[in-house]
Amino acid sequence: MKIEEQLGISYEYTAANHEVSHSYLKPVVDQFLEEVPPHSVILDMGCGNGSFLSLYRHRDWLLHGTDFSTTGIELAKGNYPDINFILGDSQTSAEDLTNQIGPVDVVISTEVIEHLYNPKAFLRTAYSVLKPGGMLVITTPYHGYLKNLALAVTGSMDKHFTVLWDHGHIKFWSAKTLSKAIEEAGFRDIRFKGAGRLPYMWKSMALACRKPL
Repeated sequence: MKIEEQLGISYEYTAANHEVSHSYLKPVVDQFLEEVPPHSVILDMGCGNGSFLSLYRHRDWLLHGTDFSTTGIELAKGNYPDINFILGDSQTSAEDLTNQIGPVDVVISTEVIEHLYNPKAFLRTAYSVLKPGGMLVITTPYHGYLKNLALAVTGSMDKHFTVLWDHGHIKFWSAKTLSKAIEEAGFRDIRFKGAGRLPYMWKSMALACRKPL
């Protein structure tokens, strides 16, 4: 049984709208993806309602998205029929994904890992579905000394940690801790970029890494 089913968790989507975060995440993700060639196979793990992945329909890529939210996948399929969406839990096993779409060239995951109870399993799945030399691009809210200090001084910690948001953030990553988790999953060649706001006060961060050949 999936951990979400065990805990009675259900992520509900009511529309296929784009998130405000897409405006500052996409330019950074684009920098990592700019040399990905045509006909590459791209998988968005934790695609939600499919709105972020839909921003790449103009690229000559084979697009796939997966999420465990039934409402998210239903909306994604209804609004973006030219993309292949799969209902599934990326924290459990890569076998189902690999059987359905085969190995992929790039995995992207935007603002997902901070919500997961088992992020290491999520990263292992990403590693498993990638071809040798394939790339993972992952984003998550940024945490670092200066930003954390500013939050504390301004009394903004309660709002930032979102404890009153059902199914909200449960992991709070720094570049160091996320890099360590990525390395433990087997990835190498880690690159970092901040996203949104001023340097070291970034809203989010993006890390790209590769599965060794």
